[in-house]
Amino acid sequence: MATILVVDDELGIRALLSEILTDEGHSVELAENAAQARASRERARPDLVLLDIWMPDVDGVTLLKEWNACAMLNMPVIMMSGHGTIDTAVEATKNGAIAFLEKPITLQKLLRAVEQGLVKPAPRAAAGAGTPRGELGHSLTAADHNAMPLPGATTAHGPQPEQSFDLDRPLREARDAFEKSYFEFHLSQESGSMTRVAEKTGLERTHLYRKLKQLGVDLTRGKRGGLP
Repeated sequence: MATILVVDDELGIRALLSEILTDEGHSVELAENAAQARASRERARPDLVLLDIWMPDVDGVTLLKEWNACAMLNMPVIMMSGHGTIDTAVEATKNGAIAFLEKPITLQKLLRAVEQGLVKPAPRAAAGAGTPRGELGHSLTAADHNAMPLPGATTAHGPQPEQSFDLDRPLREARDAFEKSYFEFHLSQESGSMTRVAEKTGLERTHLYRKLKQLGVDLTRGKRGGLP
């Protein structure tokens, strides 16, 4: 994956973009102003920069022009702004920006712009091709009839162990336990990619992310090569 530098003076936006891009497997560097952006660019040599236009010290377009004039624009730059105009977008493009994202930035537009900016020679494998969705059986086959088994399945990460769910508990607790295992299973299949898990499970990505946080799912487990 890539190293992405996020430059924005708003803490909330930096944190949100960092979480989303980290979930996609990228390494993220953060800067809140032009001075930090210069230092991070020199130190981390990012593969792509997300650059806010309106910042307190030096605005993003001025920083972009600086990098362009000094022959330091050796990485794609995507501009971001909540108050941008067509003229601003045109000026940024003339000075080397590859795209312009208007705030509030939707997840789909962000991920599409990042993917297009990070052009790689190797084609990306199709998500979920020929992979069956895990389904809950209707019969109780565990020795203890208070447990509901979920049969193991063979995936790219090897066989998944059989899991049992204790049904002798409140409905909400039983449902949460099943949903947690369900999402952990799909995270393992899709190597931790939130985008592909959203596609597989039929959930909108922001809703999926909130659901995983609510259930206490460890989002790093699938990225380490499968569930134990």
